[in-house]
Amino acid sequence: MSKEKILVVEDAPDISSLLKIYFTSQGYEVMTALRGQTALEICRKTPPNLALLDVNLPDMEGYEIGKALRQSARTRHIPIIFLTARGEKQDRLKGLGEVQAEYYIVKPFDIEEVHTIVKGALDRARQKNLTHPVTNLPTAELINEQYRALLATSGWALAMVHINGFEAFTQSYGAMVGEEVMKFTALLISEAINELGHPEDFAGQMIVGPSFVITSTPDTIQAICQRLCDRFDADIGLHYDYKDRRNGYITIQGEDGSVRQLPLMSLSIGILTSDDGPFYDIRELSESVEEVRQRALAEAREQGRKSHMSIGRA
Repeated sequence: MSKEKILVVEDAPDISSLLKIYFTSQGYEVMTALRGQTALEICRKTPPNLALLDVNLPDMEGYEIGKALRQSARTRHIPIIFLTARGEKQDRLKGLGEVQAEYYIVKPFDIEEVHTIVKGALDRARQKNLTHPVTNLPTAELINEQYRALLATSGWALAMVHINGFEAFTQSYGAMVGEEVMKFTALLISEAINELGHPEDFAGQMIVGPSFVITSTPDTIQAICQRLCDRFDADIGLHYDYKDRRNGYITIQGEDGSVRQLPLMSLSIGILTSDDGPFYDIRELSESVEEVRQRALAEAREQGRKSHMSIGRA
């Protein structure tokens, strides 16, 4: 399982360094930012499992960072803990009330106490099954919540993305390398949304299997998915050794001793929009978009394509 990521947003280098050294020694992956804009950019590209925010920063207040995280479907689930010198009642109320932070810690602080609070917040988030353990993308109930939001509105687009050949790849290369492929795909999805989508667009991952969910608008979803297909096909070979990359396939031996040649991984993507409805519940919505994805997979095999997307109900 991947290390949990903590984002430390603190403009005092000594405090930032102390927190990074301590939490790294406790087994976390620690990212740091001296400015609020840098912190928001990190969260857009690689959302952390938890954010430790100072309030007084050179370019914006920590409250603004927290509100921005809460406003985005991709980051609103991230636990926030304020770690600041501003300890007045109105400051606490703003952090806990308006931003909905998990905790508000006033400097000076005891670092072991901070660790206990951080660990508790991460444990609670894990128990709620809010994020995927490998990619840290929203999963389970957060995806269902997004589906319910789609059902209540119009003008939306939904894409189901699946990594074809992932199981055979992990059989050949191992689960750890498979996790790197999922992280790679999650990063490509985030980059495509950041480049071509909207701030309110959503990306999530199903808790079981290498399947991802993207929600956007009809005018941008195809461009996002096409960029994703192009980038995936261009770079997925880097996860294979030279021989398999040169051959364009991997060799798998079955339990009966038979040998099969399987192509390198690709993506199959099914896309639905609100115009393909009406959809009456989240089960119908999820099953319908999966049917379109299966059609994309069948079309890719028939036409000898790599990554491929299919759009709308048949």
